[in-house]
Amino acid sequence: MSRKLDALVVGAGFGGLHMLHRLKQLGLDVKAVEAGDSVGGTWFWNRYPGARCDFESHDYSYSFDSDLQNEWVWSERYPSQPEILRYLNHVADRFDLRSSIQLQTRVTAARYDEELAQWSVTTEGNETFIARYLIMATGALSLPQIPAFPGIDTFSGSWYHTANWPTSKVDFTGKRVAVVGTGSSGVQVVSQIAPDAEHLFVMQRTAAFVVPAHNRPLDAERDALVKASYDGFRQRALDSFLGLHFDTELNPAVDTPEPERTAAYERRWEIGGAALLAAFPDLLTNTDSNDTLATFLRAKIEEIVDDPATAKTLTPQGFPVGAKRLIVDSEYYSTFNRSNVDVVDISTSPIRRITETGIETADGHYEVDVIVFATGFDALTGPLLNIDITGKSQTQLKDRWAAGPTTYLGLSVSDFPNMFVVAGPGSPSVLSNVVRCTELNVEWIAQFIEHMSDNGITAAEASPEAENQWVHHVNELSTATIFPTANSWYLGANIPGKPRVFMPYAGGIPAYRQTCSDVASSGYTGFQLTH
Repeated sequence: MSRKLDALVVGAGFGGLHMLHRLKQLGLDVKAVEAGDSVGGTWFWNRYPGARCDFESHDYSYSFDSDLQNEWVWSERYPSQPEILRYLNHVADRFDLRSSIQLQTRVTAARYDEELAQWSVTTEGNETFIARYLIMATGALSLPQIPAFPGIDTFSGSWYHTANWPTSKVDFTGKRVAVVGTGSSGVQVVSQIAPDAEHLFVMQRTAAFVVPAHNRPLDAERDALVKASYDGFRQRALDSFLGLHFDTELNPAVDTPEPERTAAYERRWEIGGAALLAAFPDLLTNTDSNDTLATFLRAKIEEIVDDPATAKTLTPQGFPVGAKRLIVDSEYYSTFNRSNVDVVDISTSPIRRITETGIETADGHYEVDVIVFATGFDALTGPLLNIDITGKSQTQLKDRWAAGPTTYLGLSVSDFPNMFVVAGPGSPSVLSNVVRCTELNVEWIAQFIEHMSDNGITAAEASPEAENQWVHHVNELSTATIFPTANSWYLGANIPGKPRVFMPYAGGIPAYRQTCSDVASSGYTGFQLTH
C-alpha cells in the first residue's frame, strides 16, 4: 500500500518540524516521518543524565514566529534535554503538526522515478510514500557510533550508549562504572554519574578543551530584556560567524599585549560558554593566536585539578582550541578531584576487549558493573548514507559520496532531483548555531518549492559544475582555518574507513546566508530546472 503526497519530510527534530510547518503553509499535502517515539530528533534520543545544550536558551530556539518566541519562557541559561523536548512538543501542538507526523517510522530506502519525477520512499514497516519532493531533515548527529570492541556481547553487566539512553532512570548507586569517550556527551555525563557511583573510570582517548557554562536559572529580567529587542537580538546572531552574537576584541590576539589579552580571556571565562572562542577575530584562522587561548585554558586545568598527573592527562595537546568541538560544562575538571574518579588514558593503553566483568586495556583490567559508551556519531553523512538513496540513472548516494560528500550549498546533490537536505554537509550546520542554520535552509527550500510550483518546474537538481565549484569552495575555506588540523568528527576521523574530508562549511553564517540569497535572487543559478 502506498500513500501519495506532495512532499515527505524525513525527521521531526528542529529542522523537520519547521520544514513541515512551512510546507503546510504553502498548502502542500505533506507528511513527516520520524523513527523515534516522539518528536524532538536528537533531543529525544540523547536523554542521558546531564544532557544539555551548549548554546543559550534564547539563541537555541525558533525565530520564525514572533508569538512563539515571546510566549515561551525558558527556565535556565542553558536548556536541558527535557526542557528542549518540552519546547519541541509545544511547537508540534501549537502549529497543529501532530496529525501530519508519523512516529516510529524509520525510512530504509528512497528511489527517484525519472519518468514520473517523483520519489518512492519505503520504511522498515514496508510502507511506501510517493512524493514529488523529498526533504531530508535527518540531523547531523543522529546515527550513533557503537564501538566494535571484541567481547561486548559477553559483558554480564549493563551497557548504554548516550545517544540511545533508556527512558527509565538508570541507577548508578554503588556501582563501578566506566565511561568510554570524553566528547560533549561524555563530559556531561561524567559529572552526573560520579556522585552516585562507587567508582568511576573515565576512559579518555583524546583530552578535550572544556570551558565553564556557569549555568543558572534564567531570571525574568534577562528574559524580558531579550524579548523587548528580539528582532535586533536575532539579527546580530545572523550577522555573526557562529549564528550567535558575542562581543569580539578589535585586534588579533597576537597583536594584543599579553596582560590585555589574558584579561579578555578571563572576562569571557567568567561569562562562560563559547564566548571564549570569539574573544579575538583570528582565533579560528591563526595558530599563533589560537596558541594563546590554548595556553590560557591549559593553565585553568592545572589550577582546577588537584593531582598534577591527572591534570596532565586531562590537558589537550597537539591541536588548536576549536578544531575539535569546544565543550561547555562547569563540573567536569573538578569531578576528578573526587577520590572515586580516575581517568584512564586509552591513547597510550588502548581498549583490547570487553570481558564478562569489565574492560581490558593494554595495561590492565578494569572490573565494572556498568559501561557507558559516549562514543559519538557518524556525523553529517551517516544518517543519509544509512538510507539506501537512489537518484537518476540508478545513481546511489553511497557511491556518489564514496570519497566524501558532494553538495551544492549543502542543500542539493546532482542526479538527485527534488531532494533537499537540511543542515547537511556543505552547510554551516555543526559549525554554527544549528537552529539558525536549519531555519535558513528551511526557508530557502520552501521558497524554492514555491518558485517551482509558480513557474511550472517539475524537477530541480544541482548541476555537476555548480556542485564541484561549491565543494572546491568549501575545501578552500576550511584550509584557511584551524579546523582541519585535528582528527575530529568534522572530518569523519572517529569512523573507521570513513573518508577524511572536512564536511561543514567554514565560512560562517553571514557569508553562507548571502550566497544562498544570491542564488535564489538570480533565478536559482547552479540548478538544472525541468519544466
